[in-house]
Amino acid sequence: MSLEKATIKRHLPPRGETIEVLFNPTQYKIAKSNQFAEVGVPGLAAPLLQFGRGNAGVLSMQLFFDTYEQRVDVRTHTAKVMELLDLDHDLHAPPVCLFTWGKLNFKGVLERADQTFTLFLPEGIPVRATMDVSFKEFFEGEPGFLQSANYTKHHVVQRGDTLSGIAGRFYDDPRLWRKIAEWNQIDDPLAIRPGQRLTIPVVE
Repeated sequence: MSLEKATIKRHLPPRGETIEVLFNPTQYKIAKSNQFAEVGVPGLAAPLLQFGRGNAGVLSMQLFFDTYEQRVDVRTHTAKVMELLDLDHDLHAPPVCLFTWGKLNFKGVLERADQTFTLFLPEGIPVRATMDVSFKEFFEGEPGFLQSANYTKHHVVQRGDTLSGIAGRFYDDPRLWRKIAEWNQIDDPLAIRPGQRLTIPVVE
């Protein structure tokens, strides 16, 4: 029976490639906490605690990468994980990921990744690395999730696209196509062409 490998993949569209870790972690930690406010009451030896809210869970671990036998740059593998910190142009935020290993399925965003390179080829190419990563839990369906202050999005027109179809995708309402047409100064809604970059404004 082959050893099941841990994987990291994008959870929300557009989905990217699945990253298979080279070596499974030897351990992982899941942290969860709550916030409480202290309410001071005269005459009591200690303050009363008032529940505020729960905090997002955090999954943390150390990943190990080794390409010494293949004599190739280990950064070809670590870079795939580091890219999960980059902003997604559609979300205006880093992508939501799903870390899976056996029965563990943790949905979250990569909050931090620290690389340490420990072995090098004679020419200085790194072939061994450890990476300390932490993922912050994501609760699907939260309003206003994972957006920067600028909610405006962009879309590159594909063959077969229509303004009503694009409005349906971004606004869940094809009837709002005029908002896109007006913002992009499109007089003829049938005149959009493949490769054209459209700004998708916020619907107030």
